This record gives sequence, C-alpha cells and structure tokens, in this order.
Amino acid sequence: MKNRKKRKQQPPRAEVCLPSSAAQVGGAVPCSPCRLKSEPLAPQRLSCPAQPICAPASQPLTMADKMLFNAPLITDVSETPPETPRGLQYLSQIDQLIVNGHMDPLEVLVGFESDKVYQMRNSLGEPVFYALEDTECCTRNTFGSLRPFCIKVIDIYRCEVIRLTRPLNCGYCCFPCCLQELEVQVPPGNPAGYVVQEWHPYLPRFVIQNERKEPLLKISGPFWTCGCFSDVPYEVTSLDENTVVGRISKEWSGITQECCTDADNFRIQFPMDLDVKVKAALIGACFLIDFMYSEK
Repeated sequence: MKNRKKRKQQPPRAEVCLPSSAAQVGGAVPCSPCRLKSEPLAPQRLSCPAQPICAPASQPLTMADKMLFNAPLITDVSETPPETPRGLQYLSQIDQLIVNGHMDPLEVLVGFESDKVYQMRNSLGEPVFYALEDTECCTRNTFGSLRPFCIKVIDIYRCEVIRLTRPLNCGYCCFPCCLQELEVQVPPGNPAGYVVQEWHPYLPRFVIQNERKEPLLKISGPFWTCGCFSDVPYEVTSLDENTVVGRISKEWSGITQECCTDADNFRIQFPMDLDVKVKAALIGACFLIDFMYSEK
C-alpha cells in the first residue's frame, strides 16, 4: 500500500472589516462588524487615523456622521514640520478655510435653538474639518448668543483635534470688565491660545494670545456687521495694526438664508507659514464672531 501524504490543515479564514480608505469611489460606506468563522483574532491597537470613519450599527447616524461619510481622505502630510500637533498636519499646508454653517430645519420652523454644526473646506471645496457644538438645551435657549459653549473640531477620521470653550461673559461695551473670551485647546485639554475681546465703544475688536496670554495678533471689524448684500471683513493685523496678516470674512449667503436661518458662511485667510496654533485660534475667533454678531 502506498503511504498517503498527510496534508497540513490550514486555519480557517476570517472576514476582516476594512477601513473607510478602502471604500469605493463615490462616498465611504459604513462597514459591518467582522464575522469570524473560528476563534476571534487577537485585537490590535490602531492609531486614530487608521480607524474607520463609521459608527456602530446599533447607534443612529447623526447629521455630522452623514457629512463625515461623504468626506474624502486627505493624507498628504509629507511636508509637515515635526513639531506640528497631531491632527493639524494638514492645517499647516493651507492658507485659507471656507466655513459653512449647517441649517437645521427644526430651528427654522419652530425657532428652537439647536447645537451649531460647521463644515470646513479647503479652497478646492474638499471637507477637511468639522465643528460640533456641545451645549445643553436649557443653556442654548436661555442665554442665546451669549451662551457658554464647547465646540469640538474633528478631522475626517472623527478624531477631536481642537477644542474651543467659552465661559458665560457679557459682550456689551458698557461692561468692559467682563468681555468675551475663548480658550483654544490643542490637543484637547492643553491650552494653546486665547481669543480675547478688546473693549471699544462701537467696533468689534479682538486680540489673539498664545498659551502664556501674550498678545500676538489683533482683529478689527467694521461698525456695521450686518452686511446687507455684501461681505463683512474682519482684518487680522499685527499688534501695531500697520501690517495686514489675514482676514476673516462673513460672506453673503443670500436673502433667504440670511433672514430665515442662523447658518452663516465664513472665509478665513492666513499666511501659509503661520503657526498652526495661531491658525487654530483664528478658527476659534471665527466662531466667536459668528456667535456675537451673526446669531439671531
């Protein structure tokens, strides 16, 4: 009898859940949990950019989740300085951001104040960041535009990269001792800068400060902040106000959106080589200006 050769049994294959970068062109598709035919594979620790941008199947998708599913992946960070905070590598390679506020139909119909949602895009129109307000319902509808808030800025991988916090202060010129102030945390929990309102009897004025509260830049706005049928510019200048460094512009969004909603569009322009922490502070200044002068 011929000896039969014993074949080694191969372990059963497992179906692995692919990250969103392997999704087909035309939008990322939420992946389902891995289904294993044998014992589960050993868990692996993945860094934040390697995680899929899909939510668990048991949780309902929010508007922010749906916006994230349609976001393209931007991973070219080869020219990023090594000291750049994690998550802000792409911010060091651009010189402007387009900020679009999300319009909530419930807020338009009922007048119920809801959390603000922003989408930030580059000059090509590609989404790069999202900003989500996290404020209690009672606080939003009681204090209105002066409410304290916490805004979380997340990237396309759903990782929080910037946190903006504002305490409850007064925003009127008759109370110069209790003006608006916003703290910028990069990464979240680590103060990296501040946006402080500077007292002026009739003009919007702010100061950009570093983590040691040393002044870096100034922001000056016009007397008329409504901007009927035109953009409203807020100039970013040096401390002596002789050099224009950048600009925060509230863009005209149309008569219907301007009169019936709180969703506003902004454009933030800054030098390419500006420190990313200062760029993050300018993003916070944009949101603070929106709350103070554009919130109805």
